[in-house]
Amino acid sequence: MAMDRTLYGDLPNIIFVRWQSLVEPQVYKLRITIPQWVRDEMVKPLRTVCVHSTEEEIQYRKDISIGLAPGGIAKVWVGGPCLKAKEVGRFIAVVEPRGTHKGYRGGHFTLKPSEAARAYIEQHGIPYDSW
Repeated sequence: MAMDRTLYGDLPNIIFVRWQSLVEPQVYKLRITIPQWVRDEMVKPLRTVCVHSTEEEIQYRKDISIGLAPGGIAKVWVGGPCLKAKEVGRFIAVVEPRGTHKGYRGGHFTLKPSEAARAYIEQHGIPYDSW
């Protein structure tokens, strides 16, 4: 069966993410290749009953969510309204060597954790292996 290119035309193949972890401090970058099974899920109509309704309706998994964690960890899910999200995968980013602002500001971090956050991190540490 040939894939209809117009059906999949607006779906992502690749997502690039770059983020700053304030607790380390570190800047990470990641290239996420979206597998074909995820793209298939995004165009598959699913019958569901939403919380706000009593009638069945058709919904799509049209959202990609990315959870970012210290240590350069990212988790990706595909989901949609009234549908349970499916985990796409867990990814490990690389450190962005140019730092914040791609090196234009000397690698200085504009934001810093609050005093309360710093105290918590000092006392409890960062649970890198929990992600």
